[in-house]
Order: sequence, then C-alpha cells, then structure tokens
Amino acid sequence: MRPASCQPRFAVAALAGAAILSGCAGDAGGERPPAKPATMTARVATPGAAPGKAPLTLARISTKSGEILILEPDGKVTTMALDSPEGQDAFAVTEADLMALNANLDLDLGGMVAADLPPRQTAQEKALEEFAARTQPALPSWVEGTELDPEDFLGARVASLDPKGSGDLVEVTANLRKGVDADIAFSYATCALAGWAKRNGEAYGRHVRTLQDTRDGKLTIGAAFTLSDQRPMGLRVMETEDTLRECKERGIPAA
Repeated sequence: MRPASCQPRFAVAALAGAAILSGCAGDAGGERPPAKPATMTARVATPGAAPGKAPLTLARISTKSGEILILEPDGKVTTMALDSPEGQDAFAVTEADLMALNANLDLDLGGMVAADLPPRQTAQEKALEEFAARTQPALPSWVEGTELDPEDFLGARVASLDPKGSGDLVEVTANLRKGVDADIAFSYATCALAGWAKRNGEAYGRHVRTLQDTRDGKLTIGAAFTLSDQRPMGLRVMETEDTLRECKERGIPAA
C-alpha cells in the first residue's frame, strides 16, 4: 500500500490522467479537438526508485485500458498498469489510510468507513429462519390443566395411502366422542401414529393434512403423514420417541 502521504499526489495524477486521456488538453480554440490516439508516449521515472534518483524513461500509455499516472513531488510521473499488483494495491484503501487522508486534507470521512458489521445472511439462511418460525410442535398445545376423559378416545388405526404399498404415506383414522376439542382430537391421532411407528421402527412422521367429520354421533379424524428415517422438513413433524413421552405425560392413549 502506498503511504498515506502519497494519497494527495495520486489525486492530482488522476485528474491529470483524466485530462490527457479525454483529449481535453488541446488548445481551447473553436475547432473540434483531434481524435484520441490509441496510445501516448511519456517520459516517466522508474517506479519504486527514490525521487530524483532514477533517470527518465519513455513509457507507452494506453488510452483504452487505462493506467495510473502518479505525479511525483519533483514533477516526474510514475505509471503502473491498473490491473497490476501495484495498481490493485493502490486502490486497497484501509481504514487507517482513510483516517490519514482525513488528517492530511482535513476531511470528515467518518461516514465512509463502516464499523465491524455482522456477516450478511444469505437468501437460503433467511428462508430457513422464516420457515423455522412457522413450525409447530407435533402435539398442539391447549389450556394447561385441561382434564381428559379416557372415554373420549374410541380407537384409532393406521393404514397405508401409498398405491405401491411401500407404506411411506399413511393415514391415521381416529374416532372420538362427539364434542371433543379439535386440538385434543388431532393429538390423539398423532399419538396413535407414534405408537404404530414405534412398533414398526419408524422414526419420523411429517404431517400432510387433516380431515374432520362427524359420523354416527362420533368425531372422526383422518390425518395423513409421510414416514422417514431422517428428520424431514415440515411445519409439523412427529418424532416417535419424543411424541410418545409427551402423550404419556398428557394422558393420551398411543395404542
């Protein structure tokens, strides 16, 4: 990195280079300036040498690719390609460099330097975070202290909905006494699935949809789940062991 004391001369050089390359250095006459040449020749000091120690040399300057022209204190010009390591380093301005330039030019550059910012969140991370915020527990919550009547639960069964018979998609049909709360009814269906999954070695069930109907004075719940060995992405996922423990704590049958 070029020392901070060199920054003002870089600014002067940039203005000088812009004027030369734009073709505006001609006489201010009424005639249109000549077309900009593809290259220009200039005498420059050898880059990196101490000021006044290196002999002047001829250098070719491309008006298309653009190069950095540095006006040295002794009037000499140092040139380097913009895409060279030296040229790239000249633009790698650090916070310390900006503060030094601020002190030299008496400028307020505080707003140009950002504080230590946290890493930006990717679109995928944002989507996963929003998805996680929408997830729900396997068993719906209800008012604490709700008493359950064992006679409300009239039996449940699990059947495959997969036409190929693989059993990955199943439906739990649970029968309850009419008037039972919908959340309790769904919890009963989920607990029945957990008990069945335990017996059949299934680790997870992702809720797909739930249908509810009243038949012959009974409330019937039809809840569909997909089964998997690994935890799936889903808004409501049944984990067999955890769900069975919670069913027992709430007093919901899982047989």
